[in-house]
Amino acid sequence: MGEPRTAQHVLVINAGSSSLKYQVVDAASGEALASGLAERVGQAGAEGHLRHEVGEDVHERELPLPDHGAAMAAMRESFEAFGPELASANLMAVGHRVVQGGPEFSASVRIDAEVVAAIEDVSDLAPLHNPPNLAGIRAAQATFGDLPQVAVFDTAFHRTMPAHAATYALDREIAQAHRVRRYGAHGTSHQYVARTAARELGLAPEAANLIIFHLGNGASVTAVANGRSVDTSMGLTPLEGLVMGTRTGDIDPAVVFHLARTAGMSIDEIDTVMNRRSGLLGLAGSNDMRDVVDAAESGDDDAQLALDVYCYRLRKYIGAYTAVLGRVDAVVFTAGVGENSAPVRAGALRDLENLGIVLDPVANASLERGVITPISALDSPVTVLVVPTNEEWEIAREAVSVVRAISEQ
Repeated sequence: MGEPRTAQHVLVINAGSSSLKYQVVDAASGEALASGLAERVGQAGAEGHLRHEVGEDVHERELPLPDHGAAMAAMRESFEAFGPELASANLMAVGHRVVQGGPEFSASVRIDAEVVAAIEDVSDLAPLHNPPNLAGIRAAQATFGDLPQVAVFDTAFHRTMPAHAATYALDREIAQAHRVRRYGAHGTSHQYVARTAARELGLAPEAANLIIFHLGNGASVTAVANGRSVDTSMGLTPLEGLVMGTRTGDIDPAVVFHLARTAGMSIDEIDTVMNRRSGLLGLAGSNDMRDVVDAAESGDDDAQLALDVYCYRLRKYIGAYTAVLGRVDAVVFTAGVGENSAPVRAGALRDLENLGIVLDPVANASLERGVITPISALDSPVTVLVVPTNEEWEIAREAVSVVRAISEQ
């Protein structure tokens, strides 16, 4: 029959400030033909590092990576040297993760000059993410100019939030002039997990009510009603919401004024403290949940407090989003901490039996890595699931959908 699915191969690009993550994905099956990571991109005085994986074969090398263009060229060289050959992969598109789409983009779009300008225009809402995302787009356009380029926005899934959930009670004219509202993040992951969890529950995606925790170094929770995001913990920026690896999460905004007045700290210094020196790192000395759990189990009081604060915040959001949804079909955990930390899941769900959430401690402690697993008790009215996320597959699916829609016009 040939290979009709090869026409759905997508090169997925996730460009960070000093990195370029890539993967060739079959949008039909989710299979990754190859993946890689270029690190220390554009870092003065540091040699770049590229890791290229094909199946179980891993190829690593050190080389100069002065910018994202050089990283893109090195990526292409790795495909030529170690496979698979991109020319024979029959790529359908290049899909780019873009963190902030602002108020303009509620869905993935094919990239043209106007889209690039619009992404640049909202970069003030994601100054750490959109500029490197754009650098990746420009490098890919120069390298793969014959392929459609598609932007897949982290914020798009959350554009279905009703106005009462997305609006801050800030002076209306100021908010409108400066585009201040709740945008959310991790939308690509939440969208993938919502659809996957619904299928696991035997429900159509548009029929599922879910509370989804994406818990990594960055962390967010989303209330999904009938398959659509109706509230999420991150706001104008990824600082709001849950306790994270280095971010405070929810905090009284007057703390900013207090530190400026009493500690003489500048806005930039406070920004650095809240985004890079707080969260688990600020409380326990490490932003790695594994270190925090190990230290807490060894009797470290600071680590125990950090773990308690982290899990207490998760429980609060479960209560709040249960009230928002009315009916909850499942609580879902995903991403690095969500998929791998049994103590965090247990702490988040402790004493929630009155909400219909009953954990099976044996299932929680013994699940197989990388496998969709129910960890709730058999008689739990609300199912609890661990669902491995796959943002690259979601980006590939979105890219194929955009390209096909254009071809059918």
